[in-house]
Amino acid sequence: MSYDFNEAKEHVVNSYGRLDLILTHGEGVYLYDQDENKYLDFTSGIGVSSLGYGHEKWVKATSNQLKTLAHTSNIFHTEPSLKLAKELTEKANMSKVFFANSGAEANEGSIKLARKYSYDKYGAGRSKILTLIQSFHGRTITTLKATGQEKFHKYFYPFTEGFDYVKANDIEDFKAKLTDDVCAIMLEAIQGEGGVIPLDTKFVQEVVKACNEKDVLVIFDEVQCGIGRTGKMFGYNNFNVEADIVSVAKGLGAGLPIGGILCSSKVADVFKPGDHGSTFGANPVVCSGALVVLEEICNEQYFEKIYKRGLFVRELIDEAKNPQIVDVRGMGLMIGIKVKCDPALVQKEAIKKGLLVLTAGKDVVRLLPPLTITEKELKVGIDIILEILSSLK
Repeated sequence: MSYDFNEAKEHVVNSYGRLDLILTHGEGVYLYDQDENKYLDFTSGIGVSSLGYGHEKWVKATSNQLKTLAHTSNIFHTEPSLKLAKELTEKANMSKVFFANSGAEANEGSIKLARKYSYDKYGAGRSKILTLIQSFHGRTITTLKATGQEKFHKYFYPFTEGFDYVKANDIEDFKAKLTDDVCAIMLEAIQGEGGVIPLDTKFVQEVVKACNEKDVLVIFDEVQCGIGRTGKMFGYNNFNVEADIVSVAKGLGAGLPIGGILCSSKVADVFKPGDHGSTFGANPVVCSGALVVLEEICNEQYFEKIYKRGLFVRELIDEAKNPQIVDVRGMGLMIGIKVKCDPALVQKEAIKKGLLVLTAGKDVVRLLPPLTITEKELKVGIDIILEILSSLK
């Protein structure tokens, strides 16, 4: 049975600017629609499908677990969740992890963890969280308020209190905002939704140093740029700094919903029974799939591949010297192409040529392909983008 877009208009809440595709299946780095049209995927479900589609080990692991035990409450442990906790904390060089279902949940839990750490140690009145202008941290009431983009701060008042916003890469603005009531700062190594904007190394290092001196916790939101996306385990690993709390999601699940709050030893025991919870957190099916992700791509050899493939893409774009391209930025396989034209137009034209891309803001074509993509496949996609840009006036 096939469906059309009238079905969506009738039955689905219109909360997304959806494109005119109904996808049915995927294989490798390709997706297919109802008419069997084939699309090279440079989106990976907005950074989720890190292993592509139909990955044999991932499918086998999740299918076998589904047959064995699909869910149990967190009153009990499961073998996949315990194994994932061990593997993830060791690879992340962190102490403990709390499992949730999404990046927004992971960020919300990170905020709670930071505030409880400060309350336990210093008492009330030290609860403000700093975030960066142009950041994006989620769609819950609290993570919307944490998001440093005013366009998201509409309609849903009143928001959770206790946030202030710092200009990215402006150390003086940060120092002015680092008041005595601040308990943490939340940073994205690359501001994905904000336009694929990497932070400056010096800025990050000075921020972390100042926070450490004042016992202000450093939270890195690695929902989009973590789990190998930049050619490192986490985006912040590119800055040679340590984190107190790290939120993860998206690519860790490779297609199934997962979120995680990674805790350093400083905050590992802050949450006590009853302080936080998640019904579907640590789901054994999802954890089984995440273990395959860690095994397949979270190692130095594969990180190097991702890094080099990112350089390859940038070289292809730079060599083209396309007049529509203003800038190319990002790390690894998280790439933003700033263009003079409307990126949404590029996105729609790409679909006609069998390529799926993302946008970010008003002027960026965003690329988040599966981390398993080859250089040959990357070149096919980049050639399509360059062809489209060359055709635009």
